[in-house]
This record gives sequence, C-alpha cells and structure tokens, in this order.
Amino acid sequence: MTDAPQITDEVRDGVMWITFQRPQARNALTFGMYERLAELCKTMPTDGSIRAVVISGAGGKSFAAGTDMTQFRAFESEQDALDYEGQIDAVLDAVERCPLPTIAAINGACTGGGGSIAAACDIRIASASLKFGFPIGRTLGNCLAAANLARLSELIGAGRVREMIFTARLMEAEEALATGLVSEVLQDEGALMNRAAELAERVGSMAPLTLRATKEALRRNRVATSVNDDDLIISCYMSDDFRIGMEAFLGKTKPKWTGK
Repeated sequence: MTDAPQITDEVRDGVMWITFQRPQARNALTFGMYERLAELCKTMPTDGSIRAVVISGAGGKSFAAGTDMTQFRAFESEQDALDYEGQIDAVLDAVERCPLPTIAAINGACTGGGGSIAAACDIRIASASLKFGFPIGRTLGNCLAAANLARLSELIGAGRVREMIFTARLMEAEEALATGLVSEVLQDEGALMNRAAELAERVGSMAPLTLRATKEALRRNRVATSVNDDDLIISCYMSDDFRIGMEAFLGKTKPKWTGK
C-alpha cells in the first residue's frame, strides 16, 4: 500500500462515489482494494442518507485492469489459489448484496477483476472508449471461478463468454451495448460521469425495498445450484503455465504455454 488511498469513497448529494485510485497501474486491483470495496458494500447505510452507489476508476484510461499480478508471486500452495478465488467470490458477492443500487461507470479498460466487479453491479454504463474482457488465455493462464462465469453468462450469454475467453479479445462499446452488457454508451468520460450522476439520482428516488427485493431475488435465482470448482482452480493456479504466464506478463514477453 502507498500513502495515498488506492480506493476512495465520497458522498455527494446522497450518492456514494467509489473510485479506484491507481491510475499509474491502470487501476490494477490489490488485495487491499478488493477488501475495501467489499467493506464499503457490506456497511452501506440503509437509513436514507445514501440512496445509490457509483463505482468508477481514476485517471481517464481504465475502470480497472484486473488483479495486480505481482501479488501472485507469493502463491505456493493449492490453498493459496482456493483462498484467492474465494476472496474474489466474497468481494463480488458483497457488491451484489449491497443494499443500495450500484452503477458501474466504465471508462476505458475494464478487464479481469475489473470486469467481474462491473458485472456484479446492478447497472453498467460506459464511454465510447470501453474495452471489456478477460484475456487470461493470452496473459496469465488462470481461470474464472464457476460463480463468476455464471454471472457473466447471465448478462451476455454463455456462448459469448466462452468465445471472449477462448479468443482473449476485448469487447468494445458498440458490441457491449448491443449485447446488453451496458445499458448506455456516452461520448466521453465527462458525459459518462454526468450521466452516472443523473442515473444515480433517478434510481435513488425509487422505493428502496422494491429495489432491494429485486436485487436479492435475482441473485437467489442465479445461485440456486452451487458448483464445486476447486479442482479446476487448482489445475490452473498450480500449473507451470500459470508461472510462465505471470512472469511473461510482468516481463513484457510472450508466454510459451506447455499445457502442464
């Protein structure tokens, strides 16, 4: 952690603005940032003092570019991999369970963990510079947990999720709007943030119990069937390819996959 906060929260006119604050790293997420986001969502007041939440990224180029890969160098055991995916799942669950409506205002790159956080929000709007996806098959060689894949599949369909991950391509704004990943595309970051404020004001004026019940019912529908994916997580994170991918990415070289 640096002296400056890496994630900030500010309440303005009844809206909490949560901002990822690592623009020098394209807002790559540290474990501390994940934990802080989960804490904010879990402790959100329901007394009317805050009516909606907007999540965005600072710096003008990225919403969030996934987990800071330097943290993976400490992984040594199968439990490290399971604990990591368990932590990510807990964070996304906290975002989904936030009792207030959440809006992801996405400018620029929204990849990996950033894409998962955006997908866990209630509403997503984006600027024309959106680049959304999970290029893990090209970069790191890890996998998304089953619950994460289910959430994405619910939004844009399993076929498109499979194709995006298999090709490691990034979805741009026009396609994101057409597929329903985002509900609006704005010209630039300024217009995006202005629209986020307007949208937060509108959804924040609705009956809070209606919104809360709808959020929870939709969440329950998706998680009705649980899946054990420990073996899949371990097979990726404990592989030689995961180490190869991590070091290649950090060293800015191309990984040579072995399939082991």
